[in-house]
Amino acid sequence: MNLIALGINHNSAHVDVRERVAFAPEQVSEAMNDACRSAEIDEVVVLSTCNRTEIYAVASTVKPLAEKARELIDWMASYHHLSADDLRGAAYHHEGEAALRHMVHVAAGLDSMVLGEPQIFGQLKSAYAVANDAGTVGSELGRLFPRVFTIAKKVRTDTAIGENPVSVAFAAVDVARRIFTDLNDCNALLVGAGETIELVTRHLIEAGVSNIVIANRTLGRARELAQQFGADAVLLAEIPDHLPKSDIVITSTASQLPIIGKGTVESALKARRHRPMLMVDIAVPRDIEPQVSDLRDVYLYSVDDLKQIVDGNLRARQQEVSKADEIIAKGIATVGEEHRSLGAVDLVKQYRQSAEALRQIELERALASISRGDDPQQVVAQLARAITNKLIHAPTTGLKKASAEGRHDVLGHAARLLGLQNADDSISADGSVSADGSMSQAADQLAVGADQVSNAASESESPRAPGPTLQ
Repeated sequence: MNLIALGINHNSAHVDVRERVAFAPEQVSEAMNDACRSAEIDEVVVLSTCNRTEIYAVASTVKPLAEKARELIDWMASYHHLSADDLRGAAYHHEGEAALRHMVHVAAGLDSMVLGEPQIFGQLKSAYAVANDAGTVGSELGRLFPRVFTIAKKVRTDTAIGENPVSVAFAAVDVARRIFTDLNDCNALLVGAGETIELVTRHLIEAGVSNIVIANRTLGRARELAQQFGADAVLLAEIPDHLPKSDIVITSTASQLPIIGKGTVESALKARRHRPMLMVDIAVPRDIEPQVSDLRDVYLYSVDDLKQIVDGNLRARQQEVSKADEIIAKGIATVGEEHRSLGAVDLVKQYRQSAEALRQIELERALASISRGDDPQQVVAQLARAITNKLIHAPTTGLKKASAEGRHDVLGHAARLLGLQNADDSISADGSVSADGSMSQAADQLAVGADQVSNAASESESPRAPGPTLQ
């Protein structure tokens, strides 16, 4: 397969290079069509995320795929006004089945910065859909991408590669699941309004928490984030008022001093009548005084505690990689077999058309004979004999020629292709003839099946009881 996968990711280039080769969503369609024209490729899909920019392309060219990959990198450099030499130093590429394997690894999250992360699967499907709409997906990518998605989905469902949280934000919510039996009844107080708190908010809502308060130093940013999720926004000074009502408290600010002290938590516990409270401090320096852990009815987790959870879960995911690799290997092998079988499609089509043309010629000749009043039985016999002789002529001639040239392999393959019974008795698996046979005998055996059809047709000309007359 003339498939190329090339690009730049978090392993091959620093973020300052990755951001310079990223494609904005509004320019992807135009870029893909430009790549087809400028780099002379037939089909292309572009995937552009924060951690990778990759191009998947098909090129029907006499040039080696490695050379075509270099041309694609040159195009990418030109498109983004970068030095081609600098880009080559940060880029990688794969060809053929290796390219297909890389695509599956990407789709399954095995090539992600966070092993097994699920977002990349949707991002790749979206990239494929955009390329479809742009008209840069043809028969080859149109055949391969659905198979990539099928294999990647099997990896996700048949392994635990995506289970167990491996981000601090997700781990914080996972701890809450372990402590509270039903998160639907929990109130959450989130301190901070940065990216981490945004992720925590999203994960809490997905887990069933609906009552969320976001406290921040500036109310504007807190309100902006709260509006996205239907939460409430307050200032840091209002934390003591909301703490007694909060079952879950998760903090992540840039403060250099603790925001929540032991005395504040003690007061909140009294107001809560000592109902348990989970407090997760993701910040460095810490937002919650370490002495809070001395209080009963408080479960306090620091970022180091969460890191231990994340590291353990990451090891668990890594143990699933070998299972994923087995699934991918089987899937790639199946796709490879399908691709190789396509090589026979044109030949089968041509052979069928040739046989159909012979059939039509002989049928018209037979109908003409019947219209002249010829004996229908003799016409049918002649029709069968003529079609059979013409169909077996080329194979029989080829077999005898192969026999004369000592082509054991041709005879062996021909026996199996023709479906001759007991052919393997005289021809071994490697195509050689058994000790008690000869090359000419093998050729005769390969031809006899077709000859029997012709003989059967000839026998139909012998005298017999009158049959029905063709009208």
